[in-house]
This record gives sequence, structure tokens and C-alpha cells, in this order.
Amino acid sequence: MRKIRVGIFGVSGKMGTEVVGAVNRAEDMTTVGGVDINEDRTKIGRAEVVVDFTHPDAVMDNIRWCLERDIHMVIGTTGFNDERIAEVRELCEQHPGVGVLIASNFSIGAVLMMKFAALAAQFFPSAEIVELHHPNKADAPSGTAAATARRISAARAEADMEPVPDATIHDAGARGAEVEGIHVHAVRLQGLTAHQEVIFGTTGETLKIRHDSYDRVSFMPGVIEGIRHVLENPGLTHEMEEVLGF
Repeated sequence: MRKIRVGIFGVSGKMGTEVVGAVNRAEDMTTVGGVDINEDRTKIGRAEVVVDFTHPDAVMDNIRWCLERDIHMVIGTTGFNDERIAEVRELCEQHPGVGVLIASNFSIGAVLMMKFAALAAQFFPSAEIVELHHPNKADAPSGTAAATARRISAARAEADMEPVPDATIHDAGARGAEVEGIHVHAVRLQGLTAHQEVIFGTTGETLKIRHDSYDRVSFMPGVIEGIRHVLENPGLTHEMEEVLGF
């Protein structure tokens, strides 16, 4: 059996270590090495697909490096805004044979949480997000929370809903960040891994949709499917819905 050659950016990190184990357990894949930030990337030049779990400050240069060498990418590094997504899309157009997947979360449960939240959004006038992560996370709000907020906002716009009701006048930062009209609150605590709760409200009832990742191994099935996906799907795939067939 021919095995997909996989390299890892951020190989010594907690996610990178999990990726190495997951790839080596997959019957159709093998690792060909990994590097960390500021190390010589040519050491993984034999890779067909590179998985990137590094840092928002490093990921764009990694993308350019890989696409210039026709290496596919699966990217779990966060910090992607609309401008960065547009730049990656343009780079993919310049290298039409290469597939790139950027996902805010590879956990199947988290992807379902976002889908369910978008479904519920049109029925509740109030919506807020609380995301909870370990204190070493570089960005806040998390990519998953921002993506969830954008989905909720789009669903509300499609349903022609009014803005979320909020009479707050005096706010010293307690209302959190605001992503497309949805408030997002970030918690950073030792002992946490990755957790998110979406809270909806209307007169007389609330609905809470919560997802908890207690171990980083929960992200690996999505990463493995993403590696297979980019080989067969050139261009940019943004988020995991297409990979999972939603």
C-alpha cells in the first residue's frame, strides 16, 4: 500500500506530538519528519502533506513555503481573519494543484456544535458564547468561538432578526469581545483543554449547546480525514463541513 508522506510544523508542541502518533497509527500514512518554528523546513521537503499547528505569527510564511513547493497543507493554527483567508485563497489560485484545509476546530463534536448553533440561532433573540481554554493559548476569542459567532450572525441575518437585545451602558470590558454582533467571553485557566458553550435565550426558556474536549486526541480523527481530503481536493477548503460531508 502506498502511504501518504506527512510532515508536521510544530512537531514538538502538544498538538504536533498528537499528530505524529495519529499519522503513524493510520494504515495509509507515514511521517517524514517535523520541524518547529525557526528550524530548517527543508527537512520535511519530501512531504506530500504538511500539518501545521504552530503560531499565528508563523503560519502565513509556512503556507507560502509549502505552496511554492506544491505541498498540500492541513492547518489547525488559529488567528485567521477574513484578510488572511482571502490571501490564502489567492495563493491557492496561483498554485491550482495544491489543496489547503484551514479549520478552526478538527473535533467532530465541535463541528457539530457549530452546526447546531447555526440551526438554533434563528429561533432565539439572545445569543452569547463562552469559550474556555488552557492559559497557553495565543488568541482570544478562539477560532472556534469566532467561527461560531459568524455562523450565528449569518443565520440571524437570513432570518431578518433584530440585533441581540442588550441595554448595557456602563461596560468596563465585562461584556467580552463582539464578533459580528455576538458577544464572546474567553476564559483561560490551568486544567482546561478546549471547551465552548453557546447560550441562547428567549422569553421563558434558554438553550445551551456545549462541547468539551478533554484530550487533544479528540482532534485527531478530523486531522486524519483532512490529510486525505486535501490530496483529492485542490484549492482552499475552509472549515471541516465539506470534509465531513455536511
